[in-house]
Amino acid sequence: MDKKQLGNSDLQLSPIGFGAWAIGGGDWAFSWGPQDDNDSIAAIHKAIDLGVNWIDTAAVYGLGRSEEVVGRAIKSASQKPYVFTKCAMVWDEKREITNSLKQIRREVEDSLRRLQVEVIDLYQIHWPKPDEDIEEGWAVMADLQREGKVRWIGTSNFSVSQMERAAKIAPITSNQPPYSMINRSVEAEILPYCQKNNIGVINYAPMHSGLLTGAMSKERVAAFPPDDFRRKAKNYQEPHLSRNLSIADFLKSIASRHGVSAGVIAIAWTLHHPAITAAIVGGRNAKQVEGVAPAINFRLTEAEFSEINTFLDANL
Repeated sequence: MDKKQLGNSDLQLSPIGFGAWAIGGGDWAFSWGPQDDNDSIAAIHKAIDLGVNWIDTAAVYGLGRSEEVVGRAIKSASQKPYVFTKCAMVWDEKREITNSLKQIRREVEDSLRRLQVEVIDLYQIHWPKPDEDIEEGWAVMADLQREGKVRWIGTSNFSVSQMERAAKIAPITSNQPPYSMINRSVEAEILPYCQKNNIGVINYAPMHSGLLTGAMSKERVAAFPPDDFRRKAKNYQEPHLSRNLSIADFLKSIASRHGVSAGVIAIAWTLHHPAITAAIVGGRNAKQVEGVAPAINFRLTEAEFSEINTFLDANL
């Protein structure tokens, strides 16, 4: 397996990491619907056993539940992975979520407790909101790193101008943007900036929240639980849904040549970009993890990459 160094850190990452958003379960604003914790733990264990060496979660996923499940899973895992989490999305007793960069000190203690670790390998500001508080929040992140609460600090969903502002205070180890063949907005400015400034990139939603797995269908979308956030997502509604499923069908034709899934092709497409360090890939059970695990080693040829891009240019 070819591991890559994350930005200015000493972290050597497997090409994909375990994304723990969906294992936060149901009953919160950005839920993927109900989730069995035993399935989640089995998924994490399977990922680690297959060579994945990092997990990305966030305090807000399930309002603390995802971090708690990750903590339980790594306690009983065959080996300890790097643990990444995120702050700056907080909630109240009514389970209402707001963005805040003023509670990071409290948040890191809560995350350490839920994860049952003494130090967080990568701590990230989840969203740069409110914008006017970025400097204050990033200064606290730098303090936490100096104090040894966290090993490295990163951003998530930051623009170039916001990263520039943060970098004046302390170096940025990584940025975490969305990136898939359906959402390529970061290609213009964000990826080149990160590459030029030795900022690692761990992209989320490389399969666009399940759309490019090859297992999605209109019937499955129609049957989503009421609290699945994807019900209201633009790319899961017409006319976008039909177009996106046609992309997944095209990916299946390439996948069939290699005996892998369309999702593996979608992940490999994002890893082809030289600015990408590694991709975050979710899994809700061990079987799903097994389905995407070939992405650890699978790479597209230049001819296949061009073939995909030609299709995308004609259909997006």
